[in-house]
Amino acid sequence: MSIIEAILLGIIQGLTEFLPISSSGHIELGKALLGVEGADDLTFTLLVHGATVLSIFVVFWKDIKELFSSFFGFKWDENNQYTAKLALSCLPILYVGLFHEEQVNNFFSGNLILVGACLIVTGLILLLTTLERKERREVNFKDAIIIGLAQVIAILPGISRSGTTISTALALGVAKDKAARFSFLMILAPILGATLLKCKDLFEAEATTTAATTSNFLPYLFGFIAAFVSGVVACRLMLRLVQEGKIVYFSVYCFIIGLIAMMVGWMF
Repeated sequence: MSIIEAILLGIIQGLTEFLPISSSGHIELGKALLGVEGADDLTFTLLVHGATVLSIFVVFWKDIKELFSSFFGFKWDENNQYTAKLALSCLPILYVGLFHEEQVNNFFSGNLILVGACLIVTGLILLLTTLERKERREVNFKDAIIIGLAQVIAILPGISRSGTTISTALALGVAKDKAARFSFLMILAPILGATLLKCKDLFEAEATTTAATTSNFLPYLFGFIAAFVSGVVACRLMLRLVQEGKIVYFSVYCFIIGLIAMMVGWMF
């Protein structure tokens, strides 16, 4: 993998992880367009996902610090209730990740028709934000379960995690800013968990013992930086777009890219 390819894939990961256009779908498209086999490299995957986590910590540092501090207060206060809701929302994705990982991996085979179809579904999901309820409140425990189930759907390449979870929260009557905050904070545990599992695979696989060679160091470094910087920018941008009610505009983009991906998949 060259430095330019690593930067491009890093930017794709950082931007699409937060913008409602599906990071997994765009990574699949990026690999197909660039023809980069190195994109499948486990070390590079770990790095760009680590950069994504770091960008969330940067944007939501005050929130995370407050929740973390309250956790050790051992009181059933508002912050610990919120932490419990975040944990509850992670249970569905945890179950799928632990017991159906192989089935999930089968979806990531470069099938552009599948990716395109899922991007169109994402566009339809984003249209639901125009039908949001007038009620504006904080996420409750029932909401957390439903939003967590919605996150499972976003496992498919082309289904946007942020778009699906935020749209679901808005449809349930959650306030815009609170929907975006919950959506981004709830992804921390799944990403960290998946990254740790991949670290385990990395250390166990003999083939990866020389992955981080000197020749690969610079592409990895630039890919990490690209994913981190673009992730911070996209996260902050998405927060503003949700507040302004403009994420529905991304539905047009998803429809267009989805149709193009399906056409390319049929042709080749």
